[in-house]
Amino acid sequence: MVTLQSAENALKSYYLGVVADQLNTAINPLLSKIRQSTTDVWGKEVRKMAPYGVNGGISAGTEDGDLPTAASNNYVQFVSGLKNLYGKIEITDKALRASQNNAGAFVNLLNAEMEGLIKAASFNFGRMLFGDGSGTLCEVEFISGAGKITYSTTRNVMEGQVVDFVRAGNVVASGYRITFVDRTNNEIAFDKTLTGVQEGDIMVLQGSYNNEITGLGAIFAGEGSIYGLNKADYSWLTPYTDESTNKIDDLALQALVDTLQERAGSEVDIMICSAGVRRAYIKEMMNYKRNVDTVELKGGYRAISFNGIPLVADRFCPGYSLYALDSKDFVFHQLCDWKWLEGEEGKILRQLPNKPVYTATLVKYTELMCDRIYGQGRMIALDEA
Repeated sequence: MVTLQSAENALKSYYLGVVADQLNTAINPLLSKIRQSTTDVWGKEVRKMAPYGVNGGISAGTEDGDLPTAASNNYVQFVSGLKNLYGKIEITDKALRASQNNAGAFVNLLNAEMEGLIKAASFNFGRMLFGDGSGTLCEVEFISGAGKITYSTTRNVMEGQVVDFVRAGNVVASGYRITFVDRTNNEIAFDKTLTGVQEGDIMVLQGSYNNEITGLGAIFAGEGSIYGLNKADYSWLTPYTDESTNKIDDLALQALVDTLQERAGSEVDIMICSAGVRRAYIKEMMNYKRNVDTVELKGGYRAISFNGIPLVADRFCPGYSLYALDSKDFVFHQLCDWKWLEGEEGKILRQLPNKPVYTATLVKYTELMCDRIYGQGRMIALDEA
């Protein structure tokens, strides 16, 4: 007979490993290439010594002259708080009892919940990789006299998300669930009437304002601070950005790779672009009647290959852009891999107060750090097709 205890055992012994592997490798190709490590985690923070420049104790001297003065490596300390990532499932008491005498129905019930969790996590964690840590999904762009609201983009939103609205760092409206997204006109409908928002307010995932991982949006920002350091004080905290190249072809890609190699000794091993940029590259190859090479990636992904470097389109990559990255410079520092949040006596399924519903929560405490920001690059004014 299926019981609450057998449900807990299944979640712990079978589903945890499968779901953790999916969340670590199946969200997108970039995530699957980034190393995960428990090193440099101190309490609730990541504290990491990051080298920059070169050792200064090198010279060419005379046969009997003085030896070079020692000048060791330069280091700074990166500091950032661990971000708290959560994923939650719900099982009603009615559904659990209905499957008590049917193991197949019980398995289908858990499979459906896990597949829904993986789908939601893939969308939101994939989005975070391109974010700046603020959790911004979009901005309230225009409110008509009739109360019709237009948003800056709908790329980062999906039906079912629960969101807040933030103005000047303060939450001004919260707990709105998205019920409909008009991606043509950038309009969004909610489960209740939206009140208290103004043009310029930003929409964020519930409770996520300034709590998301440090993604590419923060790493490639031209100003501000990152990992506790002011970018204006260290030139090597600013990656390379090409704003002048419009046509994407092999020559442009090779120029970007060469620039990063000459600039920082980078070995670019993945390129990520918008879908429109990928189409433009394929079109350019077809114009010369050339076959487009492909490569198989970890996690079952298949990508276009440029001189052996995978070129991947990602739904969350900003339009007209392409990133060239050395994934070895990125690390997810974490306390541990995905785990179920446990209560008293190790219980992971707990009843919601005054509700015939049981919930279980996956948690991971992690932060993304790039050791050599200077060695990453992008093009942001490319033509799309």
